[in-house]
Formats: sequence, C-alpha cells, structure tokens
Amino acid sequence: MVAHTAALTTAPGRPSLWRRSEGLRALVWLSPWLAGVSIFFVYPLLSTVYFSFHRYDMYTLEFVGLDNYRYLLQDPRVAVSARNTLWLVLIMVPATVLFSLALAQLVTRLKAGAGLIRTIFYLPSLVPLAAGTITFVFLMNPATGPVNQLLAVFGISGPDWFGDPAWSKPSLTLLSLWSCGQLAVIFLAALLDVPRHLYEAAAIDGAGPWRQFRSVTLPMISPVLMFSLVTNVIYALQYFSQAMIASRVASGVTDSAGSSFSPGYPDESLLTLPQWLFQAGFRDYAMGYACVLALLLFGTSMIFTLILLRQFRRTGEDA
Repeated sequence: MVAHTAALTTAPGRPSLWRRSEGLRALVWLSPWLAGVSIFFVYPLLSTVYFSFHRYDMYTLEFVGLDNYRYLLQDPRVAVSARNTLWLVLIMVPATVLFSLALAQLVTRLKAGAGLIRTIFYLPSLVPLAAGTITFVFLMNPATGPVNQLLAVFGISGPDWFGDPAWSKPSLTLLSLWSCGQLAVIFLAALLDVPRHLYEAAAIDGAGPWRQFRSVTLPMISPVLMFSLVTNVIYALQYFSQAMIASRVASGVTDSAGSSFSPGYPDESLLTLPQWLFQAGFRDYAMGYACVLALLLFGTSMIFTLILLRQFRRTGEDA
C-alpha cells in the first residue's frame, strides 16, 4: 500500500501520475471536438490569413504583402456594402426580433384561435428561401403585384419596392418580418415557460402590464433574447441569398448568354459585404482580396457578439 502510494506521488511541483492520467483521459474525450475545431475553424482561419497576403487567382500564388489590405481602404464598394450591411444589423435585426416577440406575446394572450394564428405566422418560414424571396418580389411588383393593387383600393400609390433604392432595404426588412415564424415560436416557448405566480405576485403589488413585462418577462426570457439577437446579428452580417435573389429578380437580368448582372440592384442599395466578397472571389478571381473581406466580416461579427454579450451581462448584474 505504501509502495503504491509512493508510486503515485512525485517530487513537489510536479503533477502526480493520477493527475496526468486524468488529463490524458480528458484529452481523449475532447479529441473529437478538438479535431472538429482544428479542421473546420482553426485551419480555414489560418489559411484565410495566409492567402490575404497573396495575389491568388486559383492558379498562381504571388506574395503581395499588405497590398490587399491597402486596396480594402480604397475600394468604394466596401464602404457602400458596409453601410448596407450595417443598416440591416441596426434596423432589420431589431425590427425582426421585436416583431417576433410581440407576435409571441399576442399568441400567449389569445383565448381562442391561438393555434391557428401560430400556424399562419409559422408557415412562411417553411417556404424554401429562394422560392419565398422570388414570390415576395412578385407580390410587391409595382405594376402587377397584389400589394400595390390593394393599396390602390384605399387611394394609396404604392412604391417601387425593390426597384427604388429608398425602398429596397425596407422591402427586405418586410421579407424578414414575413418569414419570422421560427423566431416567434422560440419566443413563444420562452414566454410560456415563465412561472405564472411571478405575474400574480407582480399584479398584487400593483404592477400593470408594461411593468410586468419589464420586471418579470424580460429578465426571465433574457437568455433567449440574447441568443436571438446574437444569431440574428451574425445572420445579418452574412446576408447574401435574399439580397442577391431579390436584386436579380427585380432587375430582370438572367444568366443567359451575353447578359451581365452586378449585385446590389438598384444602385447598389442591396449590395452587402458577403455579396461583394462573392463577387471578388468567384467572379473576379481575386481570392486574396476576398480573404481580406472574409477577415473583415469575421472581425465585425466578433465585435458585435462581444458587445451584445457584455451588454446582457451588465444588464443581468444590474437586475
């Protein structure tokens, strides 16, 4: 027994045999996660950083130092796409989250027909992304779309939704609201999980509906709210398919021979950073510059995520 104990102990300052075996066992259990992170995150990130210092057209590789980064500061489309993407983050994301939360709150207060309302608002989120975007653009067509025809019945002249630069991004926001059923269901589950006795206690103390929402509902659903904001901000920073499809359908340009389409129609109002990254990498074959744009997106996503996490942590401490 003494010999066994002595074998497990080592000189002061050195880990025991038992602790080393536990460390190796933990490393074995973590190895699938470590392999996944290394292959699908660390390696691509390091490769992106490496290629960002090169001129790479998929065939030749030439070291150019900081030339790609210097061009980033001079590229006018970066400023345009960054402003459009920032607009989506600051306007579309809060509008979508607030509308989804309001819709979920409405469903929880309905005495009858809650299931039907929930189904109606959830169905658009089941429509394939491309089909839903194309359908939405046709519905809001200024000449033949039923939306403007319905507005004309009330004497309202509907705008050129996806053809006017002033209305193109608000139209994408309406598309986001139309397909927010999945987020609304998440909020609905969080609201139904709030203990009812907290509302009863708040009502006894004289708290009205707004006070109950601020003091009971928001603190209880804050983790879900944080998750929704973070994921939607990252989604907005990666906004690509809807803007690309809406621009192409609204412009009427096809992929037929002799035709050319530049993303961002109308007047680059729907040009986002992911679209410009795609254009630079897969249309202009400037992969090195596209890697710089990818790093810009990655850094921006990290900054927004850290700001949101810190803000929610501070709010939780104050509460």
